[in-house]
Amino acid sequence: MSPRTPLREPMVWLVVGLPVVAVVAGIGLLVVATRSGSSDAVIDTVARTAQIQTTELGPDARAQALKLSAVLQVDGNRLRLLPASGGWVRDTTGSSPGEQATDDAGGDAARRRQDATAHEQSLLLVLSHPTDADRDLRLRMQPESLGWRVELPTPLDGDHDWLVQLTPPDTQWRLHGRLVAGQQATRLGPSLVTE
Repeated sequence: MSPRTPLREPMVWLVVGLPVVAVVAGIGLLVVATRSGSSDAVIDTVARTAQIQTTELGPDARAQALKLSAVLQVDGNRLRLLPASGGWVRDTTGSSPGEQATDDAGGDAARRRQDATAHEQSLLLVLSHPTDADRDLRLRMQPESLGWRVELPTPLDGDHDWLVQLTPPDTQWRLHGRLVAGQQATRLGPSLVTE
């Protein structure tokens, strides 16, 4: 009987093949990990202490105190924001005939400017892609008769969910929402739960 060559022994392939596959898989995982960077799926600025991540909840508490909520509508390449509740409702619909409007020197208008809920002010809308931070959209919404709007150069990609965040330019308050794939509207509200 002639001796078998080592290449014909299945045990040799097993002893050599498994470590080679493990090294190749490890290199592949290392390449994927370094290409993704250190970007989180969360668009908030977070402080990391050990394994705990914390974020500033002041803007969310402010939005909750003002009872702010809004609806974001998607119509092709046009995004429209309509106030749903809170201190800005009268600003966007005008005063009712029975209501007395306060002037700019008065309390209501001054309070809205201080709270950053005045309708004349632009708002910042962030649409965060769920996996690719390079595809995030940061938009400045301009006021219109019933709310705010912005035109996109191309229609919004509706094949996946979008994380939505709305703030005034000075970030005094913040509203969050999720635009589910295929839907044309979403509700934005404070991320804190009302007790």
